[in-house]
Amino acid sequence: MSTTIILGAWIAVFLTFGIFSYLYKDNPFYKTAEHLFVGISAGYWTSLFFWTQIQPNLFGRLWPSSNYSSDSFWYMIYNGLGFFYSPGFPNGGVDKGHEIHNVVLGIPNIHYLIPFALGIMMLLSLIPKISWFARWGIAYTVGMAAGLRAYGFLNSNVIGQIKGTAASFSDPNLPFWSLTSPSIFNSIVILVGTITGLLYFYFSKEHKGILGKISKVGIYFLMISFGASFGFAVMGRISLLIGRFVDLIKYSGSEYYNATLWILVAMIIILGYDAFKNRGNNSSVSKDAA
Repeated sequence: MSTTIILGAWIAVFLTFGIFSYLYKDNPFYKTAEHLFVGISAGYWTSLFFWTQIQPNLFGRLWPSSNYSSDSFWYMIYNGLGFFYSPGFPNGGVDKGHEIHNVVLGIPNIHYLIPFALGIMMLLSLIPKISWFARWGIAYTVGMAAGLRAYGFLNSNVIGQIKGTAASFSDPNLPFWSLTSPSIFNSIVILVGTITGLLYFYFSKEHKGILGKISKVGIYFLMISFGASFGFAVMGRISLLIGRFVDLIKYSGSEYYNATLWILVAMIIILGYDAFKNRGNNSSVSKDAA
């Protein structure tokens, strides 16, 4: 087995036990694993967004290879950027197959300069004196994202729920009101759950009498829904926990030089020594205070 695989196993075991050590208390092992996780995640997502969004969709439209001309002032700027970072700005323009809608001032798809400028404004938040420029980029991004999310939620959830509620109660193979049909029974449950759930959030009238009883049924549907969602989330986390335990058992073998056992013993000794040392310091402070 290669040294790289063994080293990776030891690092994986250390980070796993580092996160688990928070169950004891906040300690340097946990902070190290936490900072590595946050830092690596930020770097990974930044790199992913650049190569999947910014480079092909923004630079690929501003400097497409199909319109490349070394005499063009616009592509001279591109060549200058490529001198500093050639992987992101390859020679001959960015070849991502984007069409050119219009050319103004020698710039293909000039309207893409707007998101380019807004992105630069967001980066200006690092400079305190002109950090107010970032508000424009952030406001545009948040507003656009809110609008898109609202449309997507309305289209997928609200309209989808209305369609599901308005499902036909007829089954060509069974009598019309036969509840032995799973499709009819499901349609009735969806209809009752939707109506009672909506009436629970109807606050223009006090929930008494028939309205109170119906809204109480809506509470039952809501609790069942929340419980099922919570159970699904817990099952997903448990599956991840089982995966970590499987890896810990695997890395405890001799082929990985018993990484799990050695790191576990080392952490227990270090944390135990730290606890004993702090206990002695706390006792001294208490005596001095007395």
